[in-house]
Amino acid sequence: MGRIVITGASGNYGRGVTDRLIAQGRAADLILITRKPEKLAERAAQGCTVRYGDFDKPETLAEAVQGADRMLLISGTRVGARVVQHKAAIDAAAAAGVKHVIYTSFIGIDDPANPAEVRHDHIETERLIRASGCGWTMLRDAHYADAMILMAGPGVIQSGKWFSNAGEGREAMVWRDDCIESAVAVLTGTGHEGQIYNITGPDLQAFGEVAAIMAEVTGRPVEHVSLDDEGQYAMFDAMGVPRRPVDDLEVAGIPWNSDDMVSFGRAIREGFLELRTDDVERLTGRKARSVRQMIEDNAEMLRGA
Repeated sequence: MGRIVITGASGNYGRGVTDRLIAQGRAADLILITRKPEKLAERAAQGCTVRYGDFDKPETLAEAVQGADRMLLISGTRVGARVVQHKAAIDAAAAAGVKHVIYTSFIGIDDPANPAEVRHDHIETERLIRASGCGWTMLRDAHYADAMILMAGPGVIQSGKWFSNAGEGREAMVWRDDCIESAVAVLTGTGHEGQIYNITGPDLQAFGEVAAIMAEVTGRPVEHVSLDDEGQYAMFDAMGVPRRPVDDLEVAGIPWNSDDMVSFGRAIREGFLELRTDDVERLTGRKARSVRQMIEDNAEMLRGA
């Protein structure tokens, strides 16, 4: 089936995809690109090819993608400033003869009225991929449940309050593992070129509903407190979260900038992310897992926060 190149292979998504492909006996087919090859030394020992490549140094990507048939382009972390980075990877893939680019995009980006800052990064990257001459598949992932339950959840439990500007807007949060397994299905399957998949969870829920589930399962009081956009900015400003993207920076476990998060909350509030599909089941053969299951599976961790 040819070789597969994975960008950002040392991140959580890249590691999850790599684990599953190695388990399928595909280690020798994998080319793993990272800014820090030393972080993937164990992958080389497992039989993968590990290459240095940096989104900000296009000349490093041209060599890194050589010999690949398919590319999994995992979107970068610099929300609001990723298009130039992604273009470098797309240009390198096209020049190297990569036949098929699979991109981790985001739901709800077709509507130009969607205020989420992530929309610009993804819609422009999709446009560049379509124009590259490579075959393509867009994996439009919903909001990760992991981000809200596993990363933000302990702080929510500690305070008993979940502050957000998402209002009563609903979304179908998805497990990152379900996104990863959907990507593996596309990378190893056929018939996916020219397809857009919306990778969502099984339930449309408002944050208030999720807070109620957290309270029910953990036995700890959790209240959803609605903020307006300025109130959300003020909260993040007080925490020291930067408004614009900064690479490799986390503040209180939060790796995103506030322009991203506040515009994201507004997009939820205004209904732009109210989308639910069965594409996880369509790709993987099993139903997407629920937010409730993630809370139940991690109840002890949350109670101990």
